[in-house]
Amino acid sequence: MEDTTPATDEPKYRIRALHTDRTVTVYQAYRPGIGLPAAREGRFPAAWKRDRMTWIKPSFLWMMYRSGWGTKEGQETVLAVEITREGFEWALRNACLSHYKRGFHPDQASWKRELGQAPARVQWDPERDPQLRELPHRSLQLGLAGEASRRYADEWTVSVRDVTPLAHRIHDLVRAGDVPAARRLLPHEEPYPEPAGLLDHLRGREPEEAGRPAR
Repeated sequence: MEDTTPATDEPKYRIRALHTDRTVTVYQAYRPGIGLPAAREGRFPAAWKRDRMTWIKPSFLWMMYRSGWGTKEGQETVLAVEITREGFEWALRNACLSHYKRGFHPDQASWKRELGQAPARVQWDPERDPQLRELPHRSLQLGLAGEASRRYADEWTVSVRDVTPLAHRIHDLVRAGDVPAARRLLPHEEPYPEPAGLLDHLRGREPEEAGRPAR
């Protein structure tokens, strides 16, 4: 069965996520030795290195792309991590872009200084459809290091769920050609209600773009 879902006129840079009025869900994939205890206890175990950068992804399908539907080595356990919106927004406010963009940053040296000091960084990668094909709009990837990584694991995390069976079920439907059925099982990700100005320093639009209204 072919996927006949019409394309949408989605803004290039926007956070889409499963969220409530207090929390937002992000995805990660780990080896079972980390992922299974985290899901069982509802928090990251002591073996989870809090001094390393960790990347969180609000897009389920981008996580599927990154982890090969939970089949890549070291990414066999896919986690849905519900964190506080307060923590998520703190990370975004204190983040910088992971790459230098001419015309947006004053110069490369100032960007490097910012990158070295920021506890979080953002990159925007092409969003994916259920067949993991690139879409025109972007998906947020949020890297957490230092203070942000520690706060993510020990303060912001509300719940941790193992969604590996869901990932495998959706993948089976996609491989069987029933993409509409696969879509019905996807987490319901909607535009995140970002406070005014939250992403102005992270969208990476050049000055002439910034003056245009968002699509």
